[in-house]
Order: sequence, then structure tokens, then C-alpha cells
Amino acid sequence: MEFHHVIIKKKSDPPNPLPQFYELIHMSSFVRNTIYSAKMRGVFSVVLIVVVALMMVTAEAGKGKKERGKGAKATSDCAEWHYGNCVANNGDCGLGVREGTCSDQTKKLKCKVPCNWKKEFGADCKYKFGSWEECNMTTGMKNRSGILKKALYNAECLTTIKVSKPCPPKTKTKSKGKKGKGKEN
Repeated sequence: MEFHHVIIKKKSDPPNPLPQFYELIHMSSFVRNTIYSAKMRGVFSVVLIVVVALMMVTAEAGKGKKERGKGAKATSDCAEWHYGNCVANNGDCGLGVREGTCSDQTKKLKCKVPCNWKKEFGADCKYKFGSWEECNMTTGMKNRSGILKKALYNAECLTTIKVSKPCPPKTKTKSKGKKGKGKEN
């Protein structure tokens, strides 16, 4: 006798929903990933556009500064500009103007006259100074010398200069008497 296995399905048994559920989950994660990728591409594109725009703006701003700094040199073929001393706008020091001439052209440059001891020789003469000498008790001053390092704007500078400043006042030494720790009766 032969036996055949037959599975009899009842019409009342519902179909197995799990494969459809997994397919739905997989499909929704695919859709979710696709939407996320599209959003990220959009964000990346916006960031890229902003970076390129900033680079263009900074390049234009830098170009403007370079052109402004050239002044009359950019528009003339003049090789030898001669500059005058810096003349303060108010008083004898502070912000001022220096005039430059070349052939028949003139231009004005902003400058600054020092308000300290450097006022004697101006800001256009740069010196390297040695250390201060000992205090001269007869004059009450101490000195140091400087050697010309650089002359700006064709300034006429002395090759060596000597500057002075007053000696510091003597400090009084405190007496080493008794130091009381409270009131004496």
C-alpha cells in the first residue's frame, strides 16, 4: 500500500503575511535611503555653492585692496618718486600726510608722526639701538646710540644717533627696625 502525503488547505486559512511584511519593510527602507540620499545631495550642493560664492567674494575683495594699495604706481610709468616728510594733521605728532612727487604727478599718502622720543628723528628712519649706558650723575641722564638700519621713503637720516633719558630716581631704603606684631602697651 502506498501512502501519499497530501496537505489539504482549508479555505478559511489566511495566507502567510510575513513575506509581504518583510517585503514592505525592505521596500520602505529602500525608499527611506533614497530620500535620505537625495536630501544629502541637495545639502552638499548648497554647501558647495556657498563655498564657491565666498571664494569669489574674498578674491574680489583682495583684488580691490591690491589695486588701492598701488595708488599712482598703477597708472603711471614714473620710476623715481620723491617723498617729503610726514606732516601731522593736528599739532606736532599723530596722523598726518606725506606728499610724493614724480615728474608732473603728485600723490598724498597717509602717515604717522610718532608722539614719543622718536619724534626727534621721525618714523622714516629706523635704527638699531644698543643698551643704555650707566647713569651720568653730573647730568642726571643716561644715553644710548643707534645705527641706521633702514631709511623709508628716501628720507635723509643720520647714520648714527644718540638718545638720552633721565636717570631713574633713587629709591629710599626702608630701615630695618622692629616689626611689631600687634599693639605695644
